[in-house]
Amino acid sequence: MATRRLSARGAAVPERAWERYERIALWPTWSPQIRRVEADAERIALGLTGTVWTPVGLGLPFTVTGVDDAARTWSWVVRMGPVSMTLQHEVYADGAGSGTLLVLEGPDPVLLAYAPLAWIALRRLVAR
Repeated sequence: MATRRLSARGAAVPERAWERYERIALWPTWSPQIRRVEADAERIALGLTGTVWTPVGLGLPFTVTGVDDAARTWSWVVRMGPVSMTLQHEVYADGAGSGTLLVLEGPDPVLLAYAPLAWIALRRLVAR
């Protein structure tokens, strides 16, 4: 199991960046690796399950494993067959804008392949 840390800073206020995480329907608007999401709720919540669909039509089941609205943190596990990846997210104030941190845990080849797309998504998450 490997761990990778990614971060980005941008002009969006923290509340706006957090809402982009919190409202599941918004995920495809800033995350290029997500085309659509099917879930049993409209907002992230502990225990929420669903499927994220990739641009190539691959459906990946997920479970939200933690949410702290006050701290603007949340985590989830995404499964790719027998392989899983844990993602821990944080949004924080950074000057007049916001920053975001992502900690990825999973098999190193998966993290190496996923990290460039995740970094693009993080930059878009905190953009104005």
